[in-house]
Amino acid sequence: MEEKIFEISPNSLNLFLECPACFWLEKKMGIKRPSPFPYTLNQAIDLLLKEEFDEYRKKNQLPPILREKKIKAHLFQNQALLNQWRNPRMGIRYFDEKLNAIFFGAPDDLLEFNDGTLAPLDYKTTGNEIAKVYDRFQIQMDFYTFLLEKNGFKTKRKGYLAFYIVEKNLGFNDRLPFKKELVEIDTDPSDLPSIFKRAILLLKNPICPPHSQDCPFGQWYKKVKEI
Repeated sequence: MEEKIFEISPNSLNLFLECPACFWLEKKMGIKRPSPFPYTLNQAIDLLLKEEFDEYRKKNQLPPILREKKIKAHLFQNQALLNQWRNPRMGIRYFDEKLNAIFFGAPDDLLEFNDGTLAPLDYKTTGNEIAKVYDRFQIQMDFYTFLLEKNGFKTKRKGYLAFYIVEKNLGFNDRLPFKKELVEIDTDPSDLPSIFKRAILLLKNPICPPHSQDCPFGQWYKKVKEI
């Protein structure tokens, strides 16, 4: 019997680190956590930002959020390749022969510097008052850096998060006001191969691991069993 090829994305890797049981159930058994209420507004803003950045790309210009920070780079110019990578069904991919697994991600955008190095750029919409870099954002940027390097690209070992923060104090007035903030973070994919290996070995185990202690789904299941 041919061994199953598992596919791992930044989201699924974050799930593995959050709760091994939920990760095992989703990737091995196809049993996903109940989906949260869809963030359709965030998805709409993400689509609009991609369209806006693509217009600046055509003009070979930097969007204001990058220009204001005096980023010495330009938007990645290969629109066709970027469209392929943005597609979550395709993405930028790497097949690990030893682990027999595919690692893939769908970056929002990329920056290209004068020396030819690349850096992932991701759009983040938030209602928080400040731009907060969560651990999952760091893993996402490390993951994209890993994929770029495995596909033969040189990277800046940097990641950029373009935050669009709702300014609640300005009211609504038939428009949603945003303030923009660009956050630069260092990326380091060196720990990812060992994490990947642990994740794939877990999936090859026929027995589901226990839920993490703070996993709300595990807590719910435990209470149901007690009843």
